[in-house]
Amino acid sequence: MKWRVITSGIGRAADNMAIDEAIVKAHAAGQVPPTIRFYGWQPAAVSLGYFQKAAVEVDLAECRRLGIDVVRRLTGGRAVLHDTELTYSIIVSEKHPLVPATITASYRFFSQGLMAGLNLLGIEAQMTMPRSAYGQTKRQPVSAACFDAPSHYEVTFDGRKLIGSAQVRKEGVVLQHGSLLLGFDPVKVAAVLNLPTPEAKDKLAAMLGKRAISLAQAAKREIGWEEAYQALQSAFGPALGIELVADSLTQAEQAMARELASNKYGQDAWNLLR
Repeated sequence: MKWRVITSGIGRAADNMAIDEAIVKAHAAGQVPPTIRFYGWQPAAVSLGYFQKAAVEVDLAECRRLGIDVVRRLTGGRAVLHDTELTYSIIVSEKHPLVPATITASYRFFSQGLMAGLNLLGIEAQMTMPRSAYGQTKRQPVSAACFDAPSHYEVTFDGRKLIGSAQVRKEGVVLQHGSLLLGFDPVKVAAVLNLPTPEAKDKLAAMLGKRAISLAQAAKREIGWEEAYQALQSAFGPALGIELVADSLTQAEQAMARELASNKYGQDAWNLLR
């Protein structure tokens, strides 16, 4: 069970999303093995869930003022401000023998690998559980922000969301990606969302501060991108029974990513599609 692990470093929003889709296409064509990729964002960017309406959910003028890019993901879910974080993506066939058939079961499976990495950092994280496990209703989201409430089997610490994830199944391939918050600025998150008044943004920022937590807060120390990446890539494979082999993108994937970044993820026609 050998998978590739690719470290892309810190990149632009359009490039990050284009690389994920290029790997999906290459894996669907049988050209590359299952892949887990780690990356970051520069400049900061808001990624919209595939079905979100850009102008309704995001304050586009404020994003421009702050120099924050806006990009639309292939995956669903709600808006994420990618700033001080470690991002992962997992690309694997739906028919892979280790991957559960349902989206929620696969969240649980992959979260075990993420939690093993956090454990190496001294973080005893938890998974949110469905209602049947606790006998209580899951906290419902109240905004367009991803981190205002955890979904089933997402990773939390002390009841607060630490990793936000989203998944899509396309061309017979699972694409799951997510954000591990190294630092968290709820005021900045609220600033880029489209809310009616400054008071509404203040209220959302206060709520996000109680519902989400950064790795630095959980660990009570600063943890940089490199340290977080090393822990997750070291623990992920053994926790899930796979062997991760360090690799890089093929030339075909690089060419596809450049095309997608230029013609799709770098264009308002896609990013502001709705």
